[in-house]
Amino acid sequence: MADDIENQVEKAQPVTRSIHPIFYIASWIFFSNLTILFNKWLLDPDRFSYPTILTCWHLIFATIATQVLARTTTLLDGRKNVKMTGRLYLRAIVPIGFLFSGSLVCSNMVYLYLSVAFIQMLKAAAPVAVLLTAWVWGVEQPSQSKLINVLFIVFGVGLASFGEIAFSLTGFLFQLGGIVFEAMRLIMIQVLLNGDGQKMDPLVSLYYFAPVCASMNFLVALVTEVPSFRIADLYNTGLWCLLLNAVVAFMLNISSVCLIGKTSGLVMTLTGILKNILLVGASVMIWQTSITALQFHGYAIALAGLIYYSLGRDQIVEIATQLWTFLRNVWENSSAYSSVFSSSSEEGNGQQGQRGGLPPAVRRALLMGLGVMVVVILAAGYIYDGVDPSGGAVGVPRPLGGGGDASSVKPPV
Repeated sequence: MADDIENQVEKAQPVTRSIHPIFYIASWIFFSNLTILFNKWLLDPDRFSYPTILTCWHLIFATIATQVLARTTTLLDGRKNVKMTGRLYLRAIVPIGFLFSGSLVCSNMVYLYLSVAFIQMLKAAAPVAVLLTAWVWGVEQPSQSKLINVLFIVFGVGLASFGEIAFSLTGFLFQLGGIVFEAMRLIMIQVLLNGDGQKMDPLVSLYYFAPVCASMNFLVALVTEVPSFRIADLYNTGLWCLLLNAVVAFMLNISSVCLIGKTSGLVMTLTGILKNILLVGASVMIWQTSITALQFHGYAIALAGLIYYSLGRDQIVEIATQLWTFLRNVWENSSAYSSVFSSSSEEGNGQQGQRGGLPPAVRRALLMGLGVMVVVILAAGYIYDGVDPSGGAVGVPRPLGGGGDASSVKPPV
């Protein structure tokens, strides 16, 4: 009798459902691309052309938000595993915060000079800077295979830069500086923090680094942008707009923490590559950014080198085999479903259950989505036929704040 009661209680307990990892992947892609596109739109001479002040505002908001979350939620419980001392703070957090600050400022400054699409192409060289910094620091030993892979990526990025219609040397140097700052920051984290077992997720890192970075950015802004800052620009932009911008940037950090906890390193690598491709396509569609054939092929070469560097030959072969098997099964199941569909729907549903896998409608939607994405990416390099949408001559450096985008084009008088 007691056993029957226990069984009934167990059956009565609701089944807990966990969120599918695809939700975390989509959230990270959404907030990452939204943050970049929002910053590009906001950092315009007609809106708010103060990248250092904007970065400082992001970090002030992050400082307040992380303090609130640490006291009200469990998202920052990871900080309890970090043995933070005054010596560690001065020896690691301050210098790493300085590099983090430099990376953020340079990353926002570049929006005044280059298009989002070209910025993402240049970011493909980030692993090269990390690897070279690791070699210089002695964290990794140089190898011939990695050197060839690095040169392959550099060649692709160089080809994309050579094909850029409105190349800006100032913007290129800012992006290069941001990449170098970020590479040095990652290596210093590996040496100074991870080496002592002080591992931090992105949100815990922001908890410690945001106050330092905000202070450093404030000092830089006092010298560079505050003297020319106008209150009218603040009101023209809108306080709610700046608040929303800071919230979106902070949500990116939260989505990064969730993504790291729910997926593997391989999924994160592939997700990052997909995010960059989607961002290039979004830039082309939103701002009508020109992408020449030479630039398109250069970015394709850099992406191929980046994928090989991140995954390696064995993993690429394994993924390609699994993808081919999946597509073949989808095709075979779709054909079988078409032959069964002429009979009763109930019988077709029964055979679908026996086969297992995704429903045919979902399979077809995935194939259609993949096809549309491929077409958009391939067409992006040719759709504007190398025409500079800003109306300037080809090869002329882009003016400050213009970005070569439709947002900076003035209507003819």
